[in-house]
Amino acid sequence: MVYFRGVSAISRLRSRVGKQSSLSNSVRWLQMQSSSELDLKSQLQEIIPEQQDRLKKLRSEHGKVPVGNITVDMVLGGMRGMTGLLWETSLLDAEEGIRFRGLSIPECQKVLPSAQSGEEPLPEGLLWLLLTGKVPNKEQVEALSKELARRAVVPDYVYKAINALPSTAHPMTQFASGVMALQVQSEFQKAYEKGDVHKSKFWEPTFEDALNLIARVPVVASYVYRRMYKDGSIIPLDDSLDYGANFSHMLGFDSPQMKELMRLYVTIHSDHEGGNVSAHAGHLVGSALSDPYLSFAAALNGLAGPLHGLANQEVLLWIKSVVEECGENISKEQLKDYVWKTLNSGKVVPGYGHGVLRKTDPRYVCQREFALKHLPDDPLFQLVSKLYEVVPPILTELGKVKNPWPNVDAHSGVLLNYYGLTEARYYTVLFGVSRSLGICSQLIWDRALGLPLERPKSVNVDWLDNFVRSSR
Repeated sequence: MVYFRGVSAISRLRSRVGKQSSLSNSVRWLQMQSSSELDLKSQLQEIIPEQQDRLKKLRSEHGKVPVGNITVDMVLGGMRGMTGLLWETSLLDAEEGIRFRGLSIPECQKVLPSAQSGEEPLPEGLLWLLLTGKVPNKEQVEALSKELARRAVVPDYVYKAINALPSTAHPMTQFASGVMALQVQSEFQKAYEKGDVHKSKFWEPTFEDALNLIARVPVVASYVYRRMYKDGSIIPLDDSLDYGANFSHMLGFDSPQMKELMRLYVTIHSDHEGGNVSAHAGHLVGSALSDPYLSFAAALNGLAGPLHGLANQEVLLWIKSVVEECGENISKEQLKDYVWKTLNSGKVVPGYGHGVLRKTDPRYVCQREFALKHLPDDPLFQLVSKLYEVVPPILTELGKVKNPWPNVDAHSGVLLNYYGLTEARYYTVLFGVSRSLGICSQLIWDRALGLPLERPKSVNVDWLDNFVRSSR
């Protein structure tokens, strides 16, 4: 039996909205759950009709209920703070951080199955949770792991498409190109062109594409890495390994601790609700009924931006610049001077701040705990720890930052570097592989719930100016 958490957050939401049916009658995810069903698709076939009815009722009975006000600041400020998307798989709270189907990261670490020789949650378990809202048992996770390994077959033309690019092309360019090449085998595209699938069943070929994509992206990503940095020597998938361990293995890292790190990395980077650039890009493109390959490729191109996924690359490069200029044994006072030097030059301190969070990112915290356990004496980790003490007070003093605390990117590069994955330029690809779990899970639910084409209204500056004048 598994009790699904998240009652407090939903209760607060319901207390604000009011006029909604009781918690026990309307939220399946909070029920006591148990199932011996090993097939993930069968689980979804049971759950989806109920959620389709739930959404239909919500819209028919409460469709006109406002959920917030839109200000000029929101229109001009990247729509920050504007509630306008449905994203089932995770919810981000400014104070608590991310919750995957109601579960915090520490709770996921506690209840999701781990590898026999490890402690960190298996990404397959999180995928099951994201899709069903249920915590899987060990047998379910093992079955899903085997299914993903079975699906992880990449056609030769995908490699040829990547090889058509210079080996010096950015890893994300090569990775996204590989994903686009995978699209040739889209089950959704085939089904849609045949016209024999009712729209209420669009989720079924989307499910096939999503699981195939999730299974294959580590193979494509590791090919890019080996092509760029290891003279093209390819390491085949080992179907006896779990998802995270296999990814580490195909990259060329077989130490037990690196496999554990990869399990943790993929899990905590998998999803971060729907408003971030990559998630929103994937959802937006998917709303046009573009298949998961096209949608995820769009997400990857958003992730490659310096203000999004590329930040984890920038963090390690910045930290190494600190070491080059000041040495590994830099004092806190020297570090303060370097931080001010960075800020005064018009740059930001990479890895600090977040568009939604207002406290230390829980994803940073769990990586810090991993480092304290496995590499407490590593000089770069010790530098990261000093930055944690030095940077927030400086950013607070600066007065221009709403969140002075570290985010997930502030730590991941140092861990990867410690275990030998030193090529910072590649780090965003790891992020992309991880994000396939969340984006593809939501794409399945987008089709299951029949979410429409996304089409917000845009205005120009003249319209805003006239609107403000008329509102006085």
